[in-house]
Amino acid sequence: MLTGIGELVTNDPGDDDTLGLRHDAALLVERGRVAWVGPAASAPAADLRVDLGGRAVLPGFVDSHSHLVHAGDRAAEFEARMAGRPYAAGGIRTTVAATRAATDEQLTATVARLVAEMRRQGTTTLETKSGYGLTVRDEARSLAVARQFTEETTYLGAHVVPAELADDPAAYVDLVTGPMLEAAAPHARWIDVFCETGAFDADQASAVLAAGAAVGLRGRLHANQLGPGPGVLLAAELGLAAVDHCTYLTDADVDALRETGTVATLLPGVEFSTRQPYPDARRLLDAGVRVALASDCNPGSSFTSSMAFCIALAVREMGLTAAEAVHAATAVGAAALDRDDVGRLTVGARADLVVLDAPSHVHLAYRPGVPLVQAVWVGGRQVV
Repeated sequence: MLTGIGELVTNDPGDDDTLGLRHDAALLVERGRVAWVGPAASAPAADLRVDLGGRAVLPGFVDSHSHLVHAGDRAAEFEARMAGRPYAAGGIRTTVAATRAATDEQLTATVARLVAEMRRQGTTTLETKSGYGLTVRDEARSLAVARQFTEETTYLGAHVVPAELADDPAAYVDLVTGPMLEAAAPHARWIDVFCETGAFDADQASAVLAAGAAVGLRGRLHANQLGPGPGVLLAAELGLAAVDHCTYLTDADVDALRETGTVATLLPGVEFSTRQPYPDARRLLDAGVRVALASDCNPGSSFTSSMAFCIALAVREMGLTAAEAVHAATAVGAAALDRDDVGRLTVGARADLVVLDAPSHVHLAYRPGVPLVQAVWVGGRQVV
């Protein structure tokens, strides 16, 4: 029994309040699940009671977009951007070269380090992608490494066309949808495409997603990050669970997201790191679109593992309230992964939770950069 909870974020979908807030609350964990939620004064008996001393408790963050399997460092690229060089997708190839040269042990150590960073900062569910191998062997081994740490693994062979096939992108799409897919699919739940100028067009993205669907992989897309494009409409047309970035949107894009329910996953760490315009989250929410937040942790355009930092950015730069940002980083992040067992603290949910050394979720935006996560529980077990 966790008791003495000053503020509990439940994300109860039946509550009028966005976060389903409970005050002076308690929460019973049994066999790794939430078994009871209610006033601390009415808490039932339990084998063990933990008094949290008035701290806030919220669901563990659900980071639905990251690129953890990589090698190398692109700090020099970041420094150049800060000096005025614009961001372009071509820098991905720098990481591809380093990742191909790395051993499985080196890749595993990098993922383990980053997952531990995420966990210490309150992330309890994460998605991560391949996409820095771009050969049959390297994509398959990247996903095998990722699968050691999460079930939410995504095959992103269609990240960019590698240098060796730059003059024949059609041949690379054939590889992505053929031998590479066959090798990668056993280690993946999702398939993704970077549908953007400098990467893959709508026809190529459609072909890749269709091939993935044929072997049981759910689809998602990177789209509309670098400028207006067809990706968001394609994601809505195909009924994908989520489309990510969504920086440059037309009214038709927004309408399509609302009508289909496809989650718009926003990645404010990217805009912080690239100095591109932030997405207009307020426009999306006011239109009735579901909005998630994720870190996009990657070595090139957003090398942060902190969902709390992304929440603070979303509040400061994207027009969200603190409640909307926390909801986007938990419940809607879960929806972006087609999950209903995480991102909430209601009866039956997995007991993944974060204890803040603060009285309210608002402090995540109010005190940016401060390590407020006091404890983390995953499946009813304290891990931090």
